[in-house]
Amino acid sequence: MAKELDRIPIGKVKRASKFVTTGAKVGANYVKAYSKAAIKGKLDKDALDTDNARDIYDSLSELKGSALKMAQLLSMDQNVLPKAYSDKFAMAQYSAPPLSYPLVKKTFVQNLGKEPNEIFDTFGKSASNAASMGQVHKAELNGEKLAVKVQYPGVAESIKSDLKLAKPFALKLMNVKGKDVEPYMKEVEGKLLEEADYGLELQQSMDFAKKCEQVDGVFFPKYYPELSAPQILTMSWLEGEPIGSWMKREQKQEDRNKLGQILWNFYMYQMHTMRMMHADPHPGNFIIDEKNDLGVIDFGCIKHIPDDFYQAYFELANHEVLRNPERVDTLFRQLEIIRPSDPDKDVKIVTAMFTDLIRLLSRPFNQGIFDFSDDKYFSEIYLKGEAISKDPEMNRLQARGSRHFIYFNRTFFGLYNILHAMKAKVDCSKVDFLKVAS
Repeated sequence: MAKELDRIPIGKVKRASKFVTTGAKVGANYVKAYSKAAIKGKLDKDALDTDNARDIYDSLSELKGSALKMAQLLSMDQNVLPKAYSDKFAMAQYSAPPLSYPLVKKTFVQNLGKEPNEIFDTFGKSASNAASMGQVHKAELNGEKLAVKVQYPGVAESIKSDLKLAKPFALKLMNVKGKDVEPYMKEVEGKLLEEADYGLELQQSMDFAKKCEQVDGVFFPKYYPELSAPQILTMSWLEGEPIGSWMKREQKQEDRNKLGQILWNFYMYQMHTMRMMHADPHPGNFIIDEKNDLGVIDFGCIKHIPDDFYQAYFELANHEVLRNPERVDTLFRQLEIIRPSDPDKDVKIVTAMFTDLIRLLSRPFNQGIFDFSDDKYFSEIYLKGEAISKDPEMNRLQARGSRHFIYFNRTFFGLYNILHAMKAKVDCSKVDFLKVAS
């Protein structure tokens, strides 16, 4: 666990000054890099990216909240950023610097009127894990092991202002124009505001667990409303091993396949049956028990799927449909990939690029049993993303599609990356997700 933080900058002025300081550090890195390039005759872009990634991440870690969450979001799509950034920002998913105990105690007093040791029989003073919006402590009450999530101070109040301050960094890293991404920034802002609402998360968590209790191989915590508050969320402690460490150990292929199938089925059930999804699929949110079943935690980020978007999105996942130009054109316009004002030249460019990209990303849906350990497939995805980012025509036409793509794509990239790291073979045509009735 990283070094604990004794304070977090709260208030627009303090947080803005942190961004200014970070900008100055990044500027100094550029001066240093180009000074060396003048001597050596070549710019070391990798070294520059590494220095910038370190300084930006360190600052975002101190700010916590939406600033750090943006780093987490960017890290999940490894095509968006240089590797130095995606590797560093991925730390926001599970190993961000935690708050010190005095700050945790202060949050308890403000929310529940008591210190942790006045509420629980035992309470771990050090966080078990820390992420972008909050951290988790182990506790016990009446013999029950509990996980207590504590939100960082100032997270909810700073979301809108933080996104405005972080936006220039994000646009620079992604090489896009501000006006093109405004609808997507609004979508992210809305979801971050929901994540900061622990009352909403409590209700979503209990609702999600209830609706998914019949999905085979999946289990959830029990939630305690009476021990929760606007900045505190208490649930049962799930015994098991984090999926990240499980994947790194030697495992039987049949166990990898079983767990991969459970994960795939869980997400397909959400999308196709519930029309909503757990839109935060990173390793820190999954626990593996001794039966190799999947425990799911953290339901702060839930994406509800509009029917019209759902129908068009999954129709395009069918490769037969991609061979029908007229239908593709209709669906692309429905999904805002093609805009009404696009001239014919731009329509042809956008259609060709997105058709190829969708055909690539939807390959698992069209092959039945799919081997997610295939490095060649993921190399194709990364190379396609790199080619698009370097294509001047696509740079001119970027930021396309409905705002709903943001969390849909995030979910699929996260799911694919976990299955790839798991080296699982999955039957992607499987539709029977539920437990066998006893």
